[in-house]
Amino acid sequence: MSKEDRSITAFRWISILEAVSFLLLLFVAMPLKYIWDLPEYVSIVGMAHGILFILYLLGGYWMYEKLGWSVKILLIVFLSSILPFGPFIVERRYLPKP
Repeated sequence: MSKEDRSITAFRWISILEAVSFLLLLFVAMPLKYIWDLPEYVSIVGMAHGILFILYLLGGYWMYEKLGWSVKILLIVFLSSILPFGPFIVERRYLPKP
């Protein structure tokens, strides 16, 4: 496996994990906090999501340089980071197939 392939695979995993962490934060941790008064889950999931969010943005820029993406695709990647299912779409649409 080449270095470029490993970079793509790493970004693919970061994309999936970031999207899953965002969904867990929105649909599990936040309801636990506001419905059942269990705020500690937001702290745990929120920290994990924050780290993955930053890695996703850095990885998106890395892919922009490595794969020769246009600025338009880079902006789509960055904007997808604030949508619950956005990174799943980016992973499917813009990354080369394994």
